Amino acid sequence: MALEIQCVVDSHSQVGEGAIWDERAGVLWWLDIPAGLLHRFDPASGENTSQEFGEPVGCLALRETGGMVLACKSGFWLYDWDSGRREPLSDPEAHLPENRFNDGTTDARGRFWAGTMKDGGEPEPMGRFYRLDTDFNVTPWKDGIYTTNGQAFSPDGTIMYYSDSNAAVRTVWAADYDLDTGTPHGERVFFDTRSVKGRPDGGTVDADGCYWMAGVSGGQVYRITPDGKLDMTIDVPVERPSKPMFGGPDLKTLYLTSIGAGADLAAQPQAGGLFAITGTGAQGVPQWRFGG
Repeated sequence: MALEIQCVVDSHSQVGEGAIWDERAGVLWWLDIPAGLLHRFDPASGENTSQEFGEPVGCLALRETGGMVLACKSGFWLYDWDSGRREPLSDPEAHLPENRFNDGTTDARGRFWAGTMKDGGEPEPMGRFYRLDTDFNVTPWKDGIYTTNGQAFSPDGTIMYYSDSNAAVRTVWAADYDLDTGTPHGERVFFDTRSVKGRPDGGTVDADGCYWMAGVSGGQVYRITPDGKLDMTIDVPVERPSKPMFGGPDLKTLYLTSIGAGADLAAQPQAGGLFAITGTGAQGVPQWRFGG
């Protein structure tokens, strides 16, 4: 199958992000972070519906029991799309009003990982990763990060990937992951993006264990093998792709969010849109749900 890229939602999002495929409902959930918008895209009908949360939402995970967990400007929340019910869980950075949550993912035991970053102004290494356990306890992990990003797990859940998007760092790391304790260890550089055009943004993995990375500011998406070798580069019609996620009934469609804020719309009129890429030859894996 030839590679095809289609804009399926021409939304002009400020910062499209957080895409996650819902295999039960057959829809893609995604976000516009600063607008605080949650989106639900149904590829069967082509309909995209939205709800406003009321503050920036960095990432989400679906809950095993229904609804979702959000990592927002004011910390972790439970949220139900159908009823609008929301419940605050924890705000681990209430003492850092300049920060907000950014990227995140769920591990194989149903824990939700998410990281923070300074929101606006001169970049500073104020970001930190946090683990939200299924009993709603929050554990901080690694700090000193400019822009926490790229979190994903290998298909067996034993390797955790994460990155820092800052132009001075632009590195993806891998760490061995203890599933029993939810603890990363043995951190090492997985991929230095100075070898490609784009800096690391959102990431996901495929069934072969390869890591897919949105190359923000480079107009490309990359597939990286488990041993850290660049395997595929896809040019996309926007300069700032932000989060790839496999979806569709066979998990063979690569959805891609993008950033529209500040884009030259004459050169890239669909910046901020949601794209669907087919023909990559790769297949994704189901996303684990939050167990709390």
